[in-house]
Amino acid sequence: MAHARVSTADILKNDMTGLLADWMSELRARSDNRISGSDVEAQATDLLKLIATASETNADVGSADWGAVRALLDDVSRTRAQQGFSAQETATFVFSLKKPLFGRIRRATEKDPAALAEETWAATELVDALAMHTVKAFQKSREDVILRQQEEMLELSTPVVKLWNGIIALPMIGTLDSARTQIVMESLLQRIVEIGAEIAIIDITGVPTVDTLVAQHLLKTVTAIRLMGADCIISGIRPQIAQTIVHLGVELHGVTTKATLADALAVALERTGQSISKVQPS
Repeated sequence: MAHARVSTADILKNDMTGLLADWMSELRARSDNRISGSDVEAQATDLLKLIATASETNADVGSADWGAVRALLDDVSRTRAQQGFSAQETATFVFSLKKPLFGRIRRATEKDPAALAEETWAATELVDALAMHTVKAFQKSREDVILRQQEEMLELSTPVVKLWNGIIALPMIGTLDSARTQIVMESLLQRIVEIGAEIAIIDITGVPTVDTLVAQHLLKTVTAIRLMGADCIISGIRPQIAQTIVHLGVELHGVTTKATLADALAVALERTGQSISKVQPS
């Protein structure tokens, strides 16, 4: 009398406790102090239950039946990305399920070589698909983290400071590209509105080089400031930058430029009818 073939789904459902115990042994061998053992066990337990449920109805990991499994893996990947794990370390969380699962398949099908080969292949495809989804989710999470950090760094590298009544300044450090120009514009225009600034000084002392593209970005920023009803002065024009601008043929008509921030502030004070005087000690 032929025996009913034991499937991977049957093993997941009927021997979940033993499978989880062996899986946890594999995970503990790769333990990491960035995540607690209890958290790892909770994630493994939830994942195993969801896999067992989904595998009973559909073997396609991309189907709607596996939505809860994919959602949990997305959460696992996102958490590990934030904790500083690598993509390989994150994928290992899933790949480590292979050994205990394959061992059970081998014992359940040891008298049926065809079933052994078929179920081993099915289990391999299943775990590999889950691991691939984990890696993709991890990469997306890492990209989101990097993008957020870049945005925060851009905001920190473009501080708008109030120098005097009606006068603000933006000291630029580093390369000025399209993305940064947008942030510069938004920051400057917002501060102009907030304090009713009459003059904005853009200091490019910390900008290493000025090419045609950088000059165009500066001109766009100046235009935006003027549209808000304020005036703009560009300071930090070093001899090398002045020569570069001349060689490039960049026109800065109508834009006041100064060599230093102090010179620009002096002009701004004059235009706003203000002055600074030294008080003689009594």
